[in-house]
Amino acid sequence: MRHSLTFLMLALATVAVAQTPKEAPGYNPRNDNFETEVWQELRDVEPPAFPADETLVEIYVSPVATNKYYIDTASITTGKDGVVRYVMVVRTSGGATNVSFEGIHCSERKWKHYASGRNDKTWSKTQMARQEWRQIENKPLNPVHAIVSRTLFCPMGMAIRNADEGRNALRLGKHPLVN
Repeated sequence: MRHSLTFLMLALATVAVAQTPKEAPGYNPRNDNFETEVWQELRDVEPPAFPADETLVEIYVSPVATNKYYIDTASITTGKDGVVRYVMVVRTSGGATNVSFEGIHCSERKWKHYASGRNDKTWSKTQMARQEWRQIENKPLNPVHAIVSRTLFCPMGMAIRNADEGRNALRLGKHPLVN
């Protein structure tokens, strides 16, 4: 029995060594190392149609928040790059309205501002030099990106699969995978 087990282990080790690295995903023939793919963001992302009041869903931010935050359900997309993009509308207690087209890179816990809404319902794209990914922080004063990320569009750090999943999370007030 002992010799059979030794023979089996030796046979398995021989098969493992016989497999060439070329057959494995991520193989780079230049240096015989396995490398993970480098993430590539979609280029030239265009803002969606300007939000309409009937497609806005309010999100809860905190009991002391004086602003009201809304997500435009018609604008939610999940790109091939894994970024969830959406339009956020913020209405301040003083009556001002701010509209922004944003994206969340769930696996990195970062967000990006792509464009700002103008009063004439058009978009002003953020200059490329100023478009940078920012770390999502759960700040007591303004936790909105942490809430959108953690409870709606990036449950357990993974991007929603599609817009319907995002709309369902908004309808429920949180993603079903979030406790």
